[in-house]
Amino acid sequence: MAPTTQDLSVNPPPPSYLARLQDFVSENRRAILVCTAAAAVALGAAYYVSTTSPPRPGSGKDRQKDKRKDKPSSKKKRSEEDGPVLEEIKPKEEEQRMYTLDPSPFPAIRYNSLHVFQERIKRAGSLKSRGNALYQARKFTQAAELYTQAIQVSPKPEPIFHSNRAACYMNMSPPEFEHVVEDCDAALRHDPNYVKALNRRANALEALSRYAEALRDFTAATILDRFQNEAAAQSVERVLKKLATEKAQTLAATREPRLPSQTFISAYFAAFRKRAQPTLPETPSQGDQTLLLALDALEAADYPHALSLVNEAVDQGVSWDIGRAEALNLRGTFKFLTSDIKGAKADLEQSLALNPSLTQSLVKLASVHMEEGNHAQAMECFDNAIKVDSSDPDVYYHRGQVHFITNDYAAAAENYTKSTSLDSTFVFSHIQLAVAQYKMGNVANSMATFRRTMAAFPNRAEVCNYYGELLLDQQRFEDAVEKFDRAIELEKTKSPPNPLPLVNKALAIFQWHKDIQRAEVLCREALAIDPSCEPAVATLAQLALQKSEIETAIEWFEKQVELARGEAEVVAALTYLEASKAQLQFVTAYPEMAAQLQQIASAMM
Repeated sequence: MAPTTQDLSVNPPPPSYLARLQDFVSENRRAILVCTAAAAVALGAAYYVSTTSPPRPGSGKDRQKDKRKDKPSSKKKRSEEDGPVLEEIKPKEEEQRMYTLDPSPFPAIRYNSLHVFQERIKRAGSLKSRGNALYQARKFTQAAELYTQAIQVSPKPEPIFHSNRAACYMNMSPPEFEHVVEDCDAALRHDPNYVKALNRRANALEALSRYAEALRDFTAATILDRFQNEAAAQSVERVLKKLATEKAQTLAATREPRLPSQTFISAYFAAFRKRAQPTLPETPSQGDQTLLLALDALEAADYPHALSLVNEAVDQGVSWDIGRAEALNLRGTFKFLTSDIKGAKADLEQSLALNPSLTQSLVKLASVHMEEGNHAQAMECFDNAIKVDSSDPDVYYHRGQVHFITNDYAAAAENYTKSTSLDSTFVFSHIQLAVAQYKMGNVANSMATFRRTMAAFPNRAEVCNYYGELLLDQQRFEDAVEKFDRAIELEKTKSPPNPLPLVNKALAIFQWHKDIQRAEVLCREALAIDPSCEPAVATLAQLALQKSEIETAIEWFEKQVELARGEAEVVAALTYLEASKAQLQFVTAYPEMAAQLQQIASAMM
């Protein structure tokens, strides 16, 4: 698969193995959901089998009638808003359950005769039937009162009465969501497999913005229904998005700005051709000299020091406009990298006010506009940059990146070609041209472009790495691993080396040989090089799921959230994290599902 970007910037796309992992999860989300659950259940099944009592009569199979009511019929369906599908139990079923009832859970109730017990059962059933009729007439308050009387009269707990009353509360104006939750809690205490109650409680919890609990219930309902209920599956995705977005926004508002990984920053700056440092005035100020120190630190890939120095230079005061424009360009870049989009925009605009011919600031401002979702303004920045200097190859390369991430691969290829015609020594224009050709389906042309690029840049690890990714996408595992190995060797000559080929090789080894242990070793080698390498962390999380180590996976997902840059990446990482937590909650609550889940998993994978 071709490299893609997560944050819609016009910089080198982040590594495609992360995109491949995300694509795999997206395309197989239900299989992963059930397999993760099955794996986690399997770990704890032996303990729970010895400590959990058998299911009581009335749970599971007694709800088959409810499920039949969920199936499409030739009659017009009644939505939940129009009224619930109210559950019924035939008298014969009541009698059968009554005769097999274990009275031990109800020590406070004593009956003089079986006749009294049967009369109370009959009375409760009559109240429920009258409640059903009132409900269908949309008289929800009166119906709820009759269900309340049925609950009080019934000599034994009856989950259906609570669920039907919850449906009344759900349909009142305004809805009484807290009461819905209370009634569904009561129903589920007596029948944890009651899918209708799970769905009703989940909907109420969602309305109360209690998204984590809603996700727990929708996840359980989806799995208990064996993934046959599309509405429940869609609800899982909907609530996951709400929960992840809410948590991402809270996180963004509370966490301090932080530079992303060394790998990410290096890739960003590598996307711009090197320029000569500005010439100092005859009598440079302290701020002027500090600016040159910041640029030296940037050249040495000492990014934290470069950030500190450029902030210091701006505070000290850069004495001439060209130099101050460079300082604001660099400070705005670091703000962009720390997701301070507003601050980055202000610095880049001020940089252009001081030096309108600084095309790099225009290109970076286009990144800001893309981050804000303003494609038109981003393209206007490129048009202005071309007016300033139509011979700047960086302008065409980055405009090609915008076309690439908006899926206009033909326009992207045209811009990469233009960039290369102006400067054939910039390796990324060649690489991205090959990737764009691949995305357009011109596989032969793409492979030929990569071979020419490898011949022209024999010592550039990036060519081997990206070529290997496309080979891996074609499942040419041996050839892909060979390219990754070559990239790893070439990276060893750099300080620090780029860890991405190691993670790509890990993914290839796993897909090829299912060798999880070797894949983990490679990812840990990557983290030894760059402890903040997010793709290595994301891959280790997925490998942990494959090993049935869901709690370990959660720890890696938490690390991925910590490392994610920008709201979109944080939301994606939180989505995996919260889904895994919900699955762990399910398998803890339903350990008896182990065998069934493993059977479903085998059929789906």
